[in-house]
Amino acid sequence: MNNNIKNLTRLSAAQIIVFYYLIAVIVSTILLLLPITQKQNAELEMIDAVFISISAVTVTGLSTVDVSQLLSVPGTFIFAIILQLGGIGVMAFGTILWLLSGKKIGLRERIIITTEQNSLNLSGIIRFIRKLLFFFVMIELVGAVVFGTYFLQYFPTWQEAYLQGFFASVAAATNAGFDITGKSLIPFSNDYFVLTLNIVLFIIGSIGFPVLMEVGQWLRHKGKMPYRFSLFTKITTLTFFILIVIGVIFIYLFEYSHSFSEKTWLQSFVHSLFYSTSSRTGGMAISDIDEFSVPTILLLSIFMFIGASPSSAGGGIRTTTFAVMLLTIYNYAIGNRTIKIFKREIDVEDIIKSFIVFTTGMILCSVAVIILACIESDFSLMEIIFEVSSAFGTVGLSLGITPELSTGGKVVIMILMFIGKIGMFTFLFFMGGKPDKHVYHYPKERIIIG
Repeated sequence: MNNNIKNLTRLSAAQIIVFYYLIAVIVSTILLLLPITQKQNAELEMIDAVFISISAVTVTGLSTVDVSQLLSVPGTFIFAIILQLGGIGVMAFGTILWLLSGKKIGLRERIIITTEQNSLNLSGIIRFIRKLLFFFVMIELVGAVVFGTYFLQYFPTWQEAYLQGFFASVAAATNAGFDITGKSLIPFSNDYFVLTLNIVLFIIGSIGFPVLMEVGQWLRHKGKMPYRFSLFTKITTLTFFILIVIGVIFIYLFEYSHSFSEKTWLQSFVHSLFYSTSSRTGGMAISDIDEFSVPTILLLSIFMFIGASPSSAGGGIRTTTFAVMLLTIYNYAIGNRTIKIFKREIDVEDIIKSFIVFTTGMILCSVAVIILACIESDFSLMEIIFEVSSAFGTVGLSLGITPELSTGGKVVIMILMFIGKIGMFTFLFFMGGKPDKHVYHYPKERIIIG
């Protein structure tokens, strides 16, 4: 036992995070296989239980079975807890349990939590986690009451209405992409209240937890003293909403004479806004995605690959990675060798990191596409690319091929979901172990590039 503890302490923070996420997947799989979790006569094979568990822990939403036909009422609440665990983060959720049990959070635990949350410093990390959990619980409770009350007009009993409202609130806030209607949000495709509330919760779950905390601080300081937002919040927020606007414009243009041809301009705009937001990691659908044109499917694939903001419920390469890359390319093209924005200069190390994350993500997804193209011959390349992007971005949108995947195909998608959730650097540091600090350097020599 002592040897096992010593071996665990030798692991890097990234390796411990992966270890705990694997434990979360195992526990979730066991919970899904319990009779109390499933409806009577429901059948769930082990590979499907593992797939759904990974999808839930990574809050992706892809599923090989119809979850609405699988979960009992107690199972719905159990599943919602798993989504909460994945949305906030396994280590962050564990922190709350440690605090409730009266245990002290040591330096090593703080380092691990900081690594999982992509935080730059240890100061105030526990206070941050407390505020985060409280904020999300309150948002989900309010969402559950609002959804449940509104759903009274859709469901025959108040019990079913509030159960649907509770799960809808948790799934939207955590950007989980799961539903217990069996039809995603298609039954509410013309209900602008439901769609708007989902869009708001999608944004809360994907814009980044530090951004939400800074906005809260700004609201408290408003009128008292000037408040300065961090460069991270400025770049994240700007990039996040620019991508949404770009998505709305191009989805509207691509589908205006295609799948939106019989819709009013207002319906077309709302559907464009919904998919532009949902493709960031929300994972909900309000129509058959198969009806979209090829340009729209490609655009959604790109958005899913980019994913949400860092330190959020979403995956992908993250918005800041995409923003720093574009800023670097633009500044280099006009002759600048530094990136200055909002009266700040971006650190060279962060520039290097952005290209590492993008390149590694591209290689990972390309390899996954090639493997799936070899073993899943029944599906088109477009369907495979869309599925891979959805898994890596932990989004959950699908062209309908998930239940038809072979065992090998399911394994590939599970790996992508897992890596997309833990993040590229956690994945790389997990593979490489603890980074070494070199005490010497060789002479530098220039090489020809490009």
